[in-house]
Amino acid sequence: MRTRAVTALATCTLALTALAAPAAQAAPGAAPAAPAAPADPKIISVSANGGKDLVLGLGPKSFDVTITASDESGIAQGAALAYWGASLDNAYRQLLPDDFSSGCREIDATTSACTTRNVADPDHYHPRKDVTNELAGPWKLAGQVLGRDGSVTLGEQGTLHIKRAAKLTADASPEPVRRGADLTVTGALTRADWDRNRYGGFTSNAVKLQFKKDGATAWTTVRTVRADARGTLRTTVKATADGTYRYQYGGSRTTGPAASGGDRVDVR
Repeated sequence: MRTRAVTALATCTLALTALAAPAAQAAPGAAPAAPAAPADPKIISVSANGGKDLVLGLGPKSFDVTITASDESGIAQGAALAYWGASLDNAYRQLLPDDFSSGCREIDATTSACTTRNVADPDHYHPRKDVTNELAGPWKLAGQVLGRDGSVTLGEQGTLHIKRAAKLTADASPEPVRRGADLTVTGALTRADWDRNRYGGFTSNAVKLQFKKDGATAWTTVRTVRADARGTLRTTVKATADGTYRYQYGGSRTTGPAASGGDRVDVR
């Protein structure tokens, strides 16, 4: 059953409004004047995970969502979430705050940044499973803020890319190896399968074989290798100098980057 993200944010706001709204007062002996409607707060930005991609393996991962807003009366509270769907009102999945009582940092008298801690959980056996393979990619962000005068704004702004984690291995052989002889570097590219709760071979993807000569500080790309149907990597190079080999994958729209551990080779 879907949880309506709008309803969740609205419930939070209704609870806060009662605390934040000031009581209207009339002068002695005068009829109470109708209070002027306060201007709505302005949402300046909504950002998640420090602006970085959220790369998930097989377990839950926490991330912060910050909504920055301004209001003439100041900001009393704010909450934000990530959702997948055409619009917030029709969100298919949403990553809600664990606690809607966000911490707000005052930037100046009218502007504050309010942060909530949210959780994404790809665990296949967890009843709160949030993400599946088909949902990897961009998620939208939305938030709601409450001014100290009781005014409220709900808005959609920003994007969070949620990606499947990848892993790489590398093994160079034979070791040691004669200078000028063939050196074979094997490995495997796998990525998190959120639907099956395991890592599986990531096929037909281009991976860089990189080398760092002993004493060097930077990696040099030797060639590009394509993973086979099982995610297996294999290529042969000429051994020229002592150094370390590794495989490196740059990532994609749905999958995070990865680099294998280095395998040092002694060339004799």
